[in-house]
Amino acid sequence: MNVSLSTTVASIELENCIYNASGPRTGSSAAMSKIAKSASGAVLAKSATLNSQTGNPLPRTWHSPEASVKASLNSEGLPNSGIEYYIKETTIAEVMGDSGKPYMVSISGKTLEENIVMLTQIFEQKQNGANIAAVELNLACPNIIGKPIIGFDFPQMEQVLDVVSKLYKEQKGATVPLGVKMPPYFDTPHFETAATILNKYKDCIKYVASINTVGNALAVDFHAEMPVIASKGGFAGLSGPAVKHTALANVHKMRHYLDPSIDVVGVGGISSGQDAFEMILVGASAIQVGTCHWIEGPKCFERISQELKDIMKKKKYSSINDFKGKLKEWSKEGASLSRMARAEAKANAKAAVTSSSGDNSTMERGFNKQSLVTNLLLIFVAALLVNEKYETFTTPTGDDIYFVISIVLFCVCITLLRS
Repeated sequence: MNVSLSTTVASIELENCIYNASGPRTGSSAAMSKIAKSASGAVLAKSATLNSQTGNPLPRTWHSPEASVKASLNSEGLPNSGIEYYIKETTIAEVMGDSGKPYMVSISGKTLEENIVMLTQIFEQKQNGANIAAVELNLACPNIIGKPIIGFDFPQMEQVLDVVSKLYKEQKGATVPLGVKMPPYFDTPHFETAATILNKYKDCIKYVASINTVGNALAVDFHAEMPVIASKGGFAGLSGPAVKHTALANVHKMRHYLDPSIDVVGVGGISSGQDAFEMILVGASAIQVGTCHWIEGPKCFERISQELKDIMKKKKYSSINDFKGKLKEWSKEGASLSRMARAEAKANAKAAVTSSSGDNSTMERGFNKQSLVTNLLLIFVAALLVNEKYETFTTPTGDDIYFVISIVLFCVCITLLRS
């Protein structure tokens, strides 16, 4: 069965619906070129500011040492090389090579004016033939000290989008499709309000990426009795599998409230094919991978993609459109089906363990029988040697006793080596 992961985001064709999120491992052309050479469906650059900046003091990132927690924190403060670097033709050429994949840029200005300047520069580069497929306006970064998250300040969010929309309408030449990176929401009225504002600018906004990190998380160094992050009193953005269910809820809600013309790109906690499947099931047209890419590197895209394909084959889906946005309502029938599937999986796992143990036992029994026969033969040979030595019995001398002891020790050593 042929399975395709192809999709479109903002009318941009992607051969693979899975690609990188803007963040770690996206700040330089060298790092991004590795993404371009991987199975990632596109390359999204680091969120850029107007000028280059080093970001917050170190340490500013953290991964939980406990495997069961699966959480990461970062308070990077947008270290980046400045917008000019990310839209230069030489940078784009170094990144993309001959991959033919879409190259996207992300911007996160400190002010509205900075965002407008950066957008204008992007338009100019596009008109000059730069290979820029889309721009993602970050309205969700929680790591700039002293700056509010625009996506939570709805009047400010509407003001920003109103100015950006007018800039798009004023352009006479080529522009680029606009995406908006959103923070996580936790209350239904917030989803509704945010979607209402976004829908107002649907002629300009072509996709929404949801979610960014969950802001103002805190991890404590138990031994040192201090935060693990240096800046902002230790408060940082939470990411990784710990935010997956919040991300699923946001993608599902956004898909429900947004105009159908606005695509939803799911991001947050994706580290497996099952995670990707669930994100598409609740309405995502594509998926960005951030923390997993940060930890595992670009090889994660191939692994997650293959796991997703295997799931689709098992469920008999040939494309993501077969199940995209088709989350079913809860039902007793569905719950029963789930219980049966879990029981079958548990039984299969138990059978596999039993089979493996059985194979090992059979091998051990065979090995023990072989060892026993070998040892008996060795003892028999030793007996023959002793019999030949003492064919005419006499009182054994010291040398004779040493001979017998040597034979016995030899047999014991062989037995130990065989056991």
